Amino acid sequence: MHPTQASSAQGDFPVEVSIVTPMHNEELCVREFHRRMSAVLRGMGVSHEIILVNDGSTDKTPEIIRELSAADPNLVGVFLARNRGQCTAIYAGIQHSCGRYVVIMDGDLQHPPEEVPKLIETIRQGFDLVKGMRQRRQESLLLRRIPSRVANYLMRATSKCDIHDMGGLSVIKGEVARGLKLREGQHRLIPALVYGQGGAVCEVPTSAPPRFAGKSHYGIGRSVDVLFDIVLLWFQNSYKQRPVYLFGRISLWLFLVASLIMCWLLYGKLFLGEHMGTRPPFLGAVLLYLSSLGFMSTGLILELLVNTHDAVSRATPYKVREIVTSRGRTACPAADEADAGDGAEGGGQPPRQ
Repeated sequence: MHPTQASSAQGDFPVEVSIVTPMHNEELCVREFHRRMSAVLRGMGVSHEIILVNDGSTDKTPEIIRELSAADPNLVGVFLARNRGQCTAIYAGIQHSCGRYVVIMDGDLQHPPEEVPKLIETIRQGFDLVKGMRQRRQESLLLRRIPSRVANYLMRATSKCDIHDMGGLSVIKGEVARGLKLREGQHRLIPALVYGQGGAVCEVPTSAPPRFAGKSHYGIGRSVDVLFDIVLLWFQNSYKQRPVYLFGRISLWLFLVASLIMCWLLYGKLFLGEHMGTRPPFLGAVLLYLSSLGFMSTGLILELLVNTHDAVSRATPYKVREIVTSRGRTACPAADEADAGDGAEGGGQPPRQ
């Protein structure tokens, strides 16, 4: 595409496609990822940027990113001050992106760059998010595929988001992606979060090759984390906006059970002459009344916290140490806000190079 045509097509977006990829100790994959991703984007004929987020790597990943960014004006290296985890690295990359569409993918090439054009073509049909549904995954059946299927089923059931593979390649509209407020672990929930905000989502089949090189950072502990993510997702979708609904219902049930016990004790006292003050059921009913009061109070307090949280919370969960690129970049409001919030935490960052 001719540069003037690209500029016209982009509208208010400096680039058409932003690739966001976290990198943690991926020295064996970085160059191959950059080579294949760059070739795909050039073949698409779209303006683009490749944002590689160095998440506190201890191998040669930072040096390779610097080397590649010096030679490729479309590559941007975002260096976090220390290792913060995959979700935080993705969030940092999104906030420093400027594209009309944001592609989130792994750097180990298990998300093939060659599948990106298919997802971009689909999202241009009016979707807010398109997810790649991995086919014929070449991973351990017991440790990866079965836990993944169970987790994806539970996430679909709790979120009502009909995406069968929450962990595949993602393409999101830029304004939607930069509006997400991700906390640790929530990168697995992005389709459900977008859907929960009223976004249109879909999925397309993609290939799932094995890791290009190196060792997977995925452990069985992450499967346990996913279970907590599912509980959080259920809570967010059902009661985040009005927590008093959840805690109020629990309070109501406790109150009703306590009232039934008290009615039974009163019947025994009035008609059978039984003492009630020292009986265990009486003490249990008192505890249930107190618990009911506690749950209702918790719900009301959380209502106040939810109403004030968004207005007062601007700090980002990461600190950017450095951004490396061989070209000047058009300022992005989302990235600038992220940097401002980061500075508010007490660190700031060097000027963009």
